[in-house]
Amino acid sequence: MLEMESDTFDRLDLQLLSALEVDGRAPFSRIGQVLGVSDQTVARRFRRLSAEAGLRVVAVRDAEVLGQDQWMLRLRCAPDSAAVIADALAKRPDTYWIGLASGGTEIACMTRPRHPGDHDDLLLGKLPRTPSVVEIRAQQVLHRFYGGPTGWLRKFRALTDDQIAALRPATARPAGPARLEPEDEPLLAVLERDGRATYPELQRATGRSESAVKRRLAALIASGAVYIDVEYHSEILGHPRAALLWITTAPAAMHSVGQALAAHDEVAFASATAGPSHLVVTAVTRDTAALYAYLSGPLGRLEGVKHVEAAPFLRRVKQLTYRMPR
Repeated sequence: MLEMESDTFDRLDLQLLSALEVDGRAPFSRIGQVLGVSDQTVARRFRRLSAEAGLRVVAVRDAEVLGQDQWMLRLRCAPDSAAVIADALAKRPDTYWIGLASGGTEIACMTRPRHPGDHDDLLLGKLPRTPSVVEIRAQQVLHRFYGGPTGWLRKFRALTDDQIAALRPATARPAGPARLEPEDEPLLAVLERDGRATYPELQRATGRSESAVKRRLAALIASGAVYIDVEYHSEILGHPRAALLWITTAPAAMHSVGQALAAHDEVAFASATAGPSHLVVTAVTRDTAALYAYLSGPLGRLEGVKHVEAAPFLRRVKQLTYRMPR
């Protein structure tokens, strides 16, 4: 179990973040009741985490559930241009998880094209014409072992099973396969900026009745097409170090290694990929020594792992949303 190590934020902050990870739209009154504090305390903590820890609650389209392609890009750049290119990529709506790695000479970027031409436009058009991009590697994401709607915070085990059950929203059985309709765009446009937008706000944005908005959002979440996610700085939990791991396995061991990685406390994201490596992993640790201990210990002992390339993040440019640098 992970332990929180912070002089500024306490266990109640961790419990609040964990509660939002379970249900990002839960009313403060329900969160307060489950955590044993007042809704005013929850609201005050929420505002503080938003101001000081980068907390944002946003809706995310689940590309894997929707059957949409996702790609992990590795861009080797001239050192003086990587930050500028990373910021430009971060402003695109089809990118997330962008970080500067390898001493600032490499950009790691996950893309989720929303339209068929987006991927070709980026990989075959814009990036190759960027002089400072020295090398482009693109690996298609094949299968997610951990991440997405399954958040890293649960590995702190800050909530009991009863608290999680009390927070988890009641969802109806999906009426059909997960899909998005064109009329969902105004609804998602608001929720992708603020996952806690009120139903009256969503009603005004969509022109639909409040009951219709509630039913459609519930259906989208129940189907898995959309989930409500939490963005925050891992530094507040005493885990400021993150690294991207490119792992090569024996082909027959790819699935078993991926499943084992999903259970490791350090792993915030793990997926199988097509390309030179078989798995890509985001590991989050307290410090460099803890990253070494993980690489040489739990990861290094996994049967089937042949090669690991670690690229520590110098700076995270984008998680789910993009913030203009100060």
